[in-house]
Amino acid sequence: MQKRTVLLAVAATTVALGASAALVVATVVFGGLYNVAATEQHFQPIHTMIEKAMRQSVRLRARTIEEPPLADERMQLRGAACFRAKCEQCHGAPGVAQDDIGKSMQPLPGPLVDARRHWRARELYWLTRHGIRMSGMPAWEFRLSDQELWDVVAFMQRLPDLNAAQYQEWIARAAGAPACGREVSASGATAMASTLPNVERGHQALSQYACNACHIIPGVTGSDTHVGPSLEGIGSRKLIAGTLDNTPENLARWLRETQKVKPGTAMPQLGVVDGDARDIAAYLGTLR
Repeated sequence: MQKRTVLLAVAATTVALGASAALVVATVVFGGLYNVAATEQHFQPIHTMIEKAMRQSVRLRARTIEEPPLADERMQLRGAACFRAKCEQCHGAPGVAQDDIGKSMQPLPGPLVDARRHWRARELYWLTRHGIRMSGMPAWEFRLSDQELWDVVAFMQRLPDLNAAQYQEWIARAAGAPACGREVSASGATAMASTLPNVERGHQALSQYACNACHIIPGVTGSDTHVGPSLEGIGSRKLIAGTLDNTPENLARWLRETQKVKPGTAMPQLGVVDGDARDIAAYLGTLR
């Protein structure tokens, strides 16, 4: 009897604590008590906890990645050009301040001049490829090729050894490197066409191309927005944008060549590359 009484007391206490915690959370959320302004920093314990969770998460998920050789100077030069184009505005560089958007973000994007000292190369690759949720760090796998991702990591291995003048020398030398960013040539498009569309990757790509900024998309987290029509049931519609027969090929074309298919439409040209367009079309085709 005494044991039962103790268990009931523990259960009642647990329920009471849970209810109290829920009440506090509801008060903060629905009462608007949490200040979301970027002019207010996180409390240090919260910042430390989030950063620790991020570090452990990356290390866990990057542990099986095989690192290619990164000492090739040509690879590092390509990475320098890519770093200048894609990373410098938020993270800065030796002798180069972050742009205004980087300075103002919360949490503040850290400098990468010492990234080699804090992260393994495979972890830097994972971070660059997948980004960091709720931080502003994008998933560059939808903007850069896998080779370019490793090029950036290769350059970050050299970055801690550079002063301001040396960094500028590298950027000047990298001026002749190919443009950084995924460009699909005719041969590349043909190669992609032989690969089956990936529904799960299409699901990821929808948010990476900001489709959920304007559309409600089943299965994709986003605000209750009505700038564009809901995509619920799009897989069973007869027409795309009232113009094209609804086939996977036409849906992928609509995503790639929006303004060409329907000049003047409010939907912007999003720069969706062929492989991503086919993956997105495959996911949208499941929404029936």
